[in-house]
Amino acid sequence: MGSQGKPSSKFESLPLSTSGPLECALKGTVLLTHPYFNKGSAFTHEERRDFELAGLLPPSIQTLEQQVQRAYEQYSAHPDDLSKNTFLTSMKEQNEVLYFRLLHDHLPEMFSVVYTPTEGDAIQNYSRIFRRPDGVFLNINDADRVHHDLSLWGTPDDIDYIVVTDGEEILGIGDQGCGGILISIAKLALTTLCAGVHPNRVLPVVLDCGTNNQDLLDDPLYLGLRHKRVTGKRYDDFVDTFVKSARELYPKAYIHFEDFGFDNARRLLEKYRPEIPCFNDDVQGTGCVTLAAILSGLHVTKQNLEDLRMVVFGAGTAGVGIADQVRDAIATERGISKEDAAKQIWLIDKQGLLTTGVESLSKTQKPFARSEDEWSGKDRDLLAVVREVKPNALIGTSTVPKAFTEEIVREMASHVERPIILPLSNPTRLHEAIPANLLKWTDGKALVATGSPFKPIKGPWGQDGQEVEIEVAECNNSVVFPGIGLGSVLCRARLVTDKMLVAAVGGVAELSPALKDDIAPLLPGVEVVRDVSARVARKVIQAALEEGVATEQGIPENEDDLDEWIKEQMWKPVYRPLKFVEKEGATREAKGEMRVVGSLATRD
Repeated sequence: MGSQGKPSSKFESLPLSTSGPLECALKGTVLLTHPYFNKGSAFTHEERRDFELAGLLPPSIQTLEQQVQRAYEQYSAHPDDLSKNTFLTSMKEQNEVLYFRLLHDHLPEMFSVVYTPTEGDAIQNYSRIFRRPDGVFLNINDADRVHHDLSLWGTPDDIDYIVVTDGEEILGIGDQGCGGILISIAKLALTTLCAGVHPNRVLPVVLDCGTNNQDLLDDPLYLGLRHKRVTGKRYDDFVDTFVKSARELYPKAYIHFEDFGFDNARRLLEKYRPEIPCFNDDVQGTGCVTLAAILSGLHVTKQNLEDLRMVVFGAGTAGVGIADQVRDAIATERGISKEDAAKQIWLIDKQGLLTTGVESLSKTQKPFARSEDEWSGKDRDLLAVVREVKPNALIGTSTVPKAFTEEIVREMASHVERPIILPLSNPTRLHEAIPANLLKWTDGKALVATGSPFKPIKGPWGQDGQEVEIEVAECNNSVVFPGIGLGSVLCRARLVTDKMLVAAVGGVAELSPALKDDIAPLLPGVEVVRDVSARVARKVIQAALEEGVATEQGIPENEDDLDEWIKEQMWKPVYRPLKFVEKEGATREAKGEMRVVGSLATRD
């Protein structure tokens, strides 16, 4: 990536094109305090003259690469991951290009700091590390202000991507109230970093409905509403007011639901999915990326979905979402009903295996309940189910640490040569098992992907007992949800259909390193995530066109042209040349009015 733009493209006339100069109507200190336009010490001689910056900056003109080096040294000087996370947040508020470029150049190292597990620590401490607000804070006690407060963020053409949470079930750490705004911000940062969604065209939102986290309610510094969560009709009406207001104000925007509680996540998705372009990452994203890992594992074992016997330990939002996605894929591939496809899946929750005799089954769990007669007189704990079912895939979404014990894993491996084991609970301390143990207990034969990053593992698992290093894939939604969002935004999809999601899974699976090497990771790594997102976006757009839900005009039919069309509209962390324009007649972007409502007056 260069520092000052790139060659022009035949698609440079598109509204979201990233070629050519960037019009800017700001000057002087106002320009230096605007994170979207600010270049700090990298402003050129001409830009310093045209934008009245010469006396406001040290005379040495530096490259973006030099700035990244300085920023990385500053980052490295911080003593722990939470302070590094806070440093990155401050940088984003000062210079977005530098922030995203630093992450881009050091993504494998920094991913766990900017997202899980460190972002969970930041969210838990939100009210204590708070410096300045970012995003939209809507609260249920002022529901009549929702439309007005959302309207402050732009015109109908300004917003492409909205992430909204109610903060009830955050990253495996539970109810975090208004601190959930940070998960909306983090998800949007990932859509920009991983898929090039324009950072000034996104909107993070938190719906503050109160909190059931007593520690927050007792904390005098807590910034959210100080009462228990509101539920029932009042809650539903509040969410509906938000959705309708967002669609009226920003009709082109794609709405991404994030970290809603188990009782609401799927219910809200089912309500709004037939009406608007929306997506729930905990339900659909987790299901998509897990299915991609399973497909890669089945490729290694020379099997297909017809052969799958999957046990899911943890039947909450994520677990049922995975089961749904896998069931639908089985039904599609085999040409059978969803009811028959569900027979290849077993769900286990706190009460044990879910059967028709369990009274507390939710609506979403019922399709996977096994016959009570089938399990009469049998134990229903995880070990007993593994022993009875002989699964070739074991998925963990329980947040029960060390639930996949040596006995359970060895039992599974005694029936399956290459067991697919995916402990996905976040953060790391809640993993059902660590990869080193899974490989140790299976003599290196387990096909493993995890919900958080782990370092490569060495062991005597090569030919003739030679030591080999196995890199464990991170089964992270970031390899799929940004590309789904990008594709939906670029084609202006009316809806996000099942076919679009299946296509997205195929796009990820096509780039799995395990397709070429059976000890390679089951999923592509974060270092190639932009290429993965571009592929996923292409697949999503093609499916949307086939389904008739794409509304954008002029989408290329030729695959090479479509790839160029997509990449031309993916925002990149490079400094584009600035072209001064007078405020009168300037666009909202040029006047710095897109999404950003303020910034710290700090310069590189």
